[in-house]
Amino acid sequence: MRSDEIIRVTDAFGARNYLPLPVVLERGEGVWVWDVEGNKYMDMLSSYSALNQGHRHKDIIDATKKQLDRLTLTSRAFYNDKLGEFQKKVCELTKMEKMLPMNTGAEAVETAIKAVRKWGYLRKFKMQNAKCKMNNAEIIVCENNFHGRTTTIVGFSSESQYKFGFGPFAPGFKMIPYNNSSALKNAITDNTVGFLVEPIQGEGGIIIPEPGYLRECKKICEQNNVLFIADEIQTGLGRTGRMFACEWEDVKPDMYILGKALGGGIYPVSCIACNSEIMDVFTPGDHGSTFGGNPLAAVVGIASLDVIINLNLPKRAEEMGNYFLEDLKKIKSDYIKEVRGRGLLIGIEVKKEKGTARPICERLAKEGVLAKETHEQVVRFAPPLTIEKEEIDWALERIKKVFGL
Repeated sequence: MRSDEIIRVTDAFGARNYLPLPVVLERGEGVWVWDVEGNKYMDMLSSYSALNQGHRHKDIIDATKKQLDRLTLTSRAFYNDKLGEFQKKVCELTKMEKMLPMNTGAEAVETAIKAVRKWGYLRKFKMQNAKCKMNNAEIIVCENNFHGRTTTIVGFSSESQYKFGFGPFAPGFKMIPYNNSSALKNAITDNTVGFLVEPIQGEGGIIIPEPGYLRECKKICEQNNVLFIADEIQTGLGRTGRMFACEWEDVKPDMYILGKALGGGIYPVSCIACNSEIMDVFTPGDHGSTFGGNPLAAVVGIASLDVIINLNLPKRAEEMGNYFLEDLKKIKSDYIKEVRGRGLLIGIEVKKEKGTARPICERLAKEGVLAKETHEQVVRFAPPLTIEKEEIDWALERIKKVFGL
């Protein structure tokens, strides 16, 4: 079928919850993808950073194929021979004592919320002889956040579209401005158990906080016995030039939330990682997932992490990101308000008087560069971390052409 026919069928039988660019992809390799007509494009989105290792990385594909011939699913009703190895690898990487595997990023965020709340009731409030009643625990979040799409999560979003028509929402969340440590300090009460934050707000428009923000927030959390929860689903596993974006400020959170690249672009894999004092609040029956921690997911996760570690993709992201960002900042265009980024998570903000970022992304696609708008005004560039300098140059030539209009 031709692209227009596939788009027509997809739109006719599917929900209209996405507005994709009119490109129908059928094959991928490294940083490149091809549509059904054979046209070649550079993937500058990486499935929102789920493809840090590139499309169909051979080591991940080979490990997955091998496991497909052995065992794919057991549920957690039984042990399997791969999960323990995966858990150990995640714990060594995060320097945490325990991990709990799930599937999607949103599931991992929901898991974090449950763990942090129960930690509050079983650990914090009892230890402090606090008067917080059951079901009154609060988690502080930031404006402009994006942590997922479940009803609980969209309920603490500041984006009106994410919430409209989906209420009522769960209580227990307090919202403060991002990049404002004083606001965090002032928002903490006797009921506060956690602070959930993205080290860089990716979906929010590649918003990078001022130096020292994360470090100060961690200090405030420690002083008040509040858990610092880092949502590194998009920023983690090498994307920003460090294994975890928190490392830019030498901050170790009390809990990591991981996903996306943990599945290597092959299979949905996510988890939370924290120390035993937090994780051990869970007892059998408290939480679970039919697919979470299955042997296929574990093998994919192990292979995905091995590729990131063995190829030193965080360092590569820093080097290629600096090169890419430096040249992007040299572009002189009436369309550009600001270029910002860290590692290979980069955004170009379009001036509002010049329209939105969507037409820019459409023109880029016609030039063979696939990027996507976020928060209407920002074009996000987040290619696989395996990208070569020559490939960046190829993209830059076309990006400069589009912004030169």
